[in-house]
Amino acid sequence: MSKNNKPLHVAIVGTRGYPYVYGGYETFVKEMGERLVQRGIEVTIYCHAPLFEKQPKKVNGINLVYIPCVETKSLSQLTNSLLSMLHVCFSKVDVVFVVNSANGPFGILTKLFGKPSTINVDGLEWLRPKWKGLGARYYLFASRLATKLYDQLITDSDEMEKIYLEKFNAPSKMIAYGANPRLSSESTLIEEWDLQKESYFLIVGRLIPDNNADLIVEGFVKSKSKRKLVIVGDVPYHDKFAQMMKNTDDKRLVFTGYVRDQEQLAALYHNCFAYYHGHEYGGTNPAMLKALGYGCAILALNTRFNQEMLQQGKFGWYFQKNAASVVEITERAENLPEEVENLRKHAREGLTDKYNWEVVTDEYEALFKSLCKRKIKENLVEINY
Repeated sequence: MSKNNKPLHVAIVGTRGYPYVYGGYETFVKEMGERLVQRGIEVTIYCHAPLFEKQPKKVNGINLVYIPCVETKSLSQLTNSLLSMLHVCFSKVDVVFVVNSANGPFGILTKLFGKPSTINVDGLEWLRPKWKGLGARYYLFASRLATKLYDQLITDSDEMEKIYLEKFNAPSKMIAYGANPRLSSESTLIEEWDLQKESYFLIVGRLIPDNNADLIVEGFVKSKSKRKLVIVGDVPYHDKFAQMMKNTDDKRLVFTGYVRDQEQLAALYHNCFAYYHGHEYGGTNPAMLKALGYGCAILALNTRFNQEMLQQGKFGWYFQKNAASVVEITERAENLPEEVENLRKHAREGLTDKYNWEVVTDEYEALFKSLCKRKIKENLVEINY
């Protein structure tokens, strides 16, 4: 309960909104927001107005506020977040929860208005290839400000927690991202692409340099595999990088584009021979958690984050950031099908409590309540003074 003996009221800013089925942050606020409401906490989620043709004020007990934005690739998120933060500061919410380090500078608003606030900073955005020049400098600046302007910094992996301490001398609270394990799906859903069980390797993710799909495609094409490589994902705009991959001349490659049907996506995960994970700059990655939860054999880029998630090789194999290494791990998988089957058999064991949505929600609920208590104590000290 808040100081007025009313239910704690949490506002969430920085996502595309709810319910929005595509995107890691959107999945996150859906899973956590719905659980918080079930626990008697009031939740308000700020949404990008242009993305929602219908704009109900409440869905599944969650309050929704639709905020406009400048509809360009680089400005839509920032303008929406700025306007959302201004709106939330004049509201009666108890705690403001912000996602995405790009929103770091807006913490000045909650500070000025005395609103308890916390931010989940996500990954190493300033290193991502898609943010070159000014974009990279802005993300570094924004991430640094996020460590100073919010009452609590949240990182989503142990390794990201270490990086923020090393780079910014900023302690943070680590709360990971949850998973929803599934044991089965409808195998006929993959027939749309002329696929059969274990007849293909799989990549899932946006076709951007950050995820290294180009490296995996290059290595796979050079391998002797007789299986197909299914690439799920795209970009919502014309892009030379994505088009270059799609133009690769190899009949083993299958580009599905976005697969928005979650049942069909589950079937693609469940029935793959092995799943490549090339994501490089994030912390706890939702696509990797899906792969574990769906029982995939995982072949991952060797990064400190992927080492953490796969527990130093207990639940997957690693390749280096070069095509030759992709060739090597692909042919190793082809030559050792029993070991690949063993990875599939034990994958779900990698989903420890750290990646359980109920545990994740417990951590956030406790944090939100502690921020409110901290604010009440500060106010009492000021009054007594």
